[in-house]
Amino acid sequence: MSRVTLHRIEKGEPSVAAGAWANAMAALGMSLVALNAEDAQATRPEDVNGPNLADWIPVRVRLADYPQLKALAWQVHGTDALTPVEALGIYERNARHLDMAAMSPAEQALLLALQTGLGKGLGQGLGDAAAVGTPDV
Repeated sequence: MSRVTLHRIEKGEPSVAAGAWANAMAALGMSLVALNAEDAQATRPEDVNGPNLADWIPVRVRLADYPQLKALAWQVHGTDALTPVEALGIYERNARHLDMAAMSPAEQALLLALQTGLGKGLGQGLGDAAAVGTPDV
């Protein structure tokens, strides 16, 4: 696989062949699963919990579906969706502005899935908004 193809996969570009995605996923120890419409309905973010959480990370995160992410991403222009890495970066950089109590269950599930699959985990990133700006001594 070329370096350009890998970069396109990382950016989430839809023009990359499915075989290239499968190869990249296999290299990371991941698998690609195709679901029929009935199974897809059963794997909504609201239904995700526990050990299956890291398995549910969307390929593109639509800003319209997640109000707090949309508010945090006010500076992003020209796109309706972010890659999971971009979304997690925005959540982590702006953790002090998050209102976890007002966050919808779907957005909480997304955030937890992103942290579990890509990030540091709740205790070290967004779990305690008061401790975000405090240096470790």
